[in-house]
Amino acid sequence: MTTPSPTLDLKGAIGAQVDATLETVQALYRQLHQHPELPFQEHRTSARLAEALEGLGYEVTRGVGGTGVVALLRNGEGPTVMLRGDMDALPIKEATGLDFASRDTAIADDGNEVPLMHACGHDLHSSCVVGAAAVMAGLRTHWSGTLMLICQPAEEIFGGARAMLDDGLYTRFGRPDVVLGQHNMPALAGTVGHIAGGAMAACTNLAVTIHGAGGHGSMPAQTVDPVVIAAHVVTRLQSIVSREVPPEETVVVTVGKLAAGTQANIIPHSAELEINVRSFDNALHRQVVASIERIVRAECEAGCSPRPPEFRVLNETIALHNDAVAVEHVRRAHAEHFGEASLYAMPRLNGSEDFPIFGNAEAGGFGGEDIPCVYWFIGATPAARWADTPGASVTEKMRHLEMPHSPYYFPGNPVTLRTGIEAMAAGALAWLAR
Repeated sequence: MTTPSPTLDLKGAIGAQVDATLETVQALYRQLHQHPELPFQEHRTSARLAEALEGLGYEVTRGVGGTGVVALLRNGEGPTVMLRGDMDALPIKEATGLDFASRDTAIADDGNEVPLMHACGHDLHSSCVVGAAAVMAGLRTHWSGTLMLICQPAEEIFGGARAMLDDGLYTRFGRPDVVLGQHNMPALAGTVGHIAGGAMAACTNLAVTIHGAGGHGSMPAQTVDPVVIAAHVVTRLQSIVSREVPPEETVVVTVGKLAAGTQANIIPHSAELEINVRSFDNALHRQVVASIERIVRAECEAGCSPRPPEFRVLNETIALHNDAVAVEHVRRAHAEHFGEASLYAMPRLNGSEDFPIFGNAEAGGFGGEDIPCVYWFIGATPAARWADTPGASVTEKMRHLEMPHSPYYFPGNPVTLRTGIEAMAAGALAWLAR
């Protein structure tokens, strides 16, 4: 008779714990999906998550960084591993046709009523945190150290991570040795994707006000037309990537909003722009933002603007850099648990996250050295649809599928939920297992 290996024992133990909790977590997931909440408005969501974690025996603190939840399970000597999930939703009208689809609305910051949808799967992420909490609580004899669980608000506006850190996350609850997180993607359900190094882009959303001197459309010589200045700005901004960024770098500069005036025969007093910048190098990113401000100021001066332009950062985040050594550590654990055939190489994404702020000492403002981060991706497309989707590679197939932020996107199938729970537990145990 052969003795089972510790890896196989741990894999079986994780599976048994997931079997015991999956139905409860699925019910929680349906509740969260049906009743989404906007960034920093996640009062009902955070209360449900806090109650679930308290029921599992964790030390739970609510209201960290606004609506954030921190849960600790101390289990003897050892490292501190942080698992992070987000919980905010988007102002999108759901079109999935689910029997538990959201029909809720909310009042946005601008005072308008908006529809609500978990179109990015943050309900799935936070449910996976609760599932992993249940698994780890049931496996106390298999590990030693401290598990730190984060239910983070306001990821969609890049505000929640910084808010929790500003509220003393690491001074109040301890500084983790590694920060782990995950996101769903329309890859095959049951698979897990990894990427080391630059994984997701830095992002800045910048609002600009260009001032003019308005008047009658028939007498432009008596005015300063901010629309003309804004048009020159939009055109000139296109030269940043083509003439100021090295060709081997990836940078995107997009003017997503240009608003001015009320009717054809009125030259307005101002024009408003909103500009989106994405890149994978934080220093280069700062350089590009500075170039945008330089160009706007110069065009305003050239157009005789009566006063300087105004700039306002709507939100921003740094690039996600996955620590290569830590990624390999997690990847080995996932390979042992799921098998190599269930892993895929995740391509770099132009999308952005505020997750890396938890590991970056400068951006997070917590001092000392950076904390290693690992952020992986769980597939969300059922097997039958994946088989019917054209393409030979994961990247090719994903191009044909709904992506996060689509009103039709739904990642919450049982296979993905189970995979997310197991991936988080196996990732934590890569550091904590005895």
